Amino acid sequence: MLAAGGTGGHLFPAQALAEELAGRGCSVDLVTDMRGDRYGTDFPARNLYRVPAATFSGRSLFKAVHTALMLGRGLMVAHQLLGKIKPKAVIGFGGYPTFPPLMAATVRGIPTALHEQNAVLGRANRILAKRVSRIATSFESTRFLGEELTAKTRFTGNPVRSAVIDAATRPYSAPGKHGEIALLVFGGSQGARFFSEAVPPSLALLPEDIRARLRVVQQAREEDLDGVVATYREIGISAEVSPFFRDLPQQMASAHLVIARSGASTTAELTAIGRPSILVPLPHALDNDQLQNAIRLAESGAAWCIEQKNVSPQRLRREIETLLADSGSLTAAATAAKSLGRPDAVVRLADLVEELILGAGNS
Repeated sequence: MLAAGGTGGHLFPAQALAEELAGRGCSVDLVTDMRGDRYGTDFPARNLYRVPAATFSGRSLFKAVHTALMLGRGLMVAHQLLGKIKPKAVIGFGGYPTFPPLMAATVRGIPTALHEQNAVLGRANRILAKRVSRIATSFESTRFLGEELTAKTRFTGNPVRSAVIDAATRPYSAPGKHGEIALLVFGGSQGARFFSEAVPPSLALLPEDIRARLRVVQQAREEDLDGVVATYREIGISAEVSPFFRDLPQQMASAHLVIARSGASTTAELTAIGRPSILVPLPHALDNDQLQNAIRLAESGAAWCIEQKNVSPQRLRREIETLLADSGSLTAAATAAKSLGRPDAVVRLADLVEELILGAGNS
């Protein structure tokens, strides 16, 4: 049984593991919260179950009590569900929606593991870390993961979907001096709003000869769509703008440069495919997980990190123009990104799951 919250950062690696386990002959069920699968992943699970869950946020006593009650209710529902299904193991991918099924599994004595996608151990995972049987990490070092947990921790990398593995077979080629320049811009709902406001004005400041060569693929929210399309038309840049791209891995593979947030799935997919990127971490996130992810890539030469507070049209235009004029830097960053990728992460994680099940069977 896999437990994952309703965000892409949790669902995508869970989907990758489900695909791998299904290929090994395992039946997989998915437990998520009431949001379900909003990303149209067609999750390869035998059954999908929803349990009540909530996230602790803010300092309101009322909200804290409500969250605690929801998690308590979720724990009871999960406990009954596990008693009915009797899974061999329960694997969680972070977020408070994974809390009820993993806690219920520990109560029932079912082997458990959690997977941390970010360079920072999430708050729910911190609570669960001491209780689960195994911990898998996406980075070789993870903040807030104490030495006392080292013995049951394994670095696997962050599993990526089969579509990403397919896209990763395409080698990177920097833009020529006179050819088309492919720029991909995306970042989830909050990133899409910010990039809709920040990127078109930045590109408008580029020299006319560069604008004429640009082909932009950009994610934008429905309410921003018309404005972004109109701006690109006005400044003479060819652009495809949409709220969602089902073929995002292929769009990454086609890009000469990516501008994005630095969530766990984004950084995993960028490194698996091997593409240079300008990363603007989501500000005000708990524990600055996106900033830590972006810093890890930037320190390795795989990306350029700009905090949102430092982004202006002039700064972003300068960064983009400098990079597009230096094919060597783009190629070096693509190579560095590829070296960080773990395309075998899903195999490593599936191996860990099988070891967990076999170990329980022999105990």
